[in-house]
Amino acid sequence: MNIDNDSLIRMYRTMLTIRRFDERASKEFKKGAVPGLVHSYNGQEAIATGVCASLRQDDRIVSNHRGHGHLIAKGADVRRMMAEIYGKKTGYCKGKGGSMHIADFKIGILGANGIVAAGLPIATGAALAAHLEGKGRIVVVFFGDGACQEGEFQESLNLASIWKLPIIFACENNMYGVNTPYTYAIAGGDIPRRAAAYDMPVKSVDGNDLIAVYETAKEVVASVRFGTGPYFVEFRTYRWSSHFEANTIPDLRPVEEIESWKKQCPILRLQKKLLEAGIITEKEIQEIEIQVMDVIEDAVSYALASPLPQPEDALEDIYSA
Repeated sequence: MNIDNDSLIRMYRTMLTIRRFDERASKEFKKGAVPGLVHSYNGQEAIATGVCASLRQDDRIVSNHRGHGHLIAKGADVRRMMAEIYGKKTGYCKGKGGSMHIADFKIGILGANGIVAAGLPIATGAALAAHLEGKGRIVVVFFGDGACQEGEFQESLNLASIWKLPIIFACENNMYGVNTPYTYAIAGGDIPRRAAAYDMPVKSVDGNDLIAVYETAKEVVASVRFGTGPYFVEFRTYRWSSHFEANTIPDLRPVEEIESWKKQCPILRLQKKLLEAGIITEKEIQEIEIQVMDVIEDAVSYALASPLPQPEDALEDIYSA
């Protein structure tokens, strides 16, 4: 384990922040306090944290509909994120975008959208721009196993490969597209093999092991930044919640399967390693929990105190009217 203690504790804090943020966002949605939809990232925190910790601030990421974790891990302001979820004017998109459309170009977050796989061609274009800029930037695009069934997936991997673009395809394989297991939806049941067909290196990693994610990401980032072309990484994980935080679609996944994956909680796994190695104490864990909860409560208070957009604001920030 070639990671310094401060970095491990910092990543533990990031994962916990992601978990507590999404728990609160889900709670607010379920009680009708926020408009739009919320897709929980609970159970997948190690992936965003480990990957983004391996990036420079000017590297770019493209997220998806389940993207709060990616944004927090890349350094987004949780106050502005929460305000956006509440539809407030102080949010990242002035309350017009909601949970699935948060962006912050200053720190390399190019945003997301609600269309499955739509981030892949956007990220490929950003990787072409990074290549032309010649400043050593790279791009990471996060997407799920369901996106591997879309045409944009094939087109993006093909272009990235023939142009040798500086992009990492980070597939968060959480085993299901809504209620359909990926082993049924994908012929052969092997996602990395599809990427390998486009003549790029591939890896498959335990996405619930923060250390494995981080060490893999560091290696892959270094390779892509060196100019070797795209890289595909499958992070095997599991989402704890249903597809989105509402009861309109029943969760058909086996209860025992969900509980089995919860026992592999990435936060508790890292916490156990830190305790066993003497890197952190139980008291310090409690202090981090309190500090993180204070950050989340402050974000909610900020959102509640913020003004709603006015009707005339609908005509701002648009290309034509």
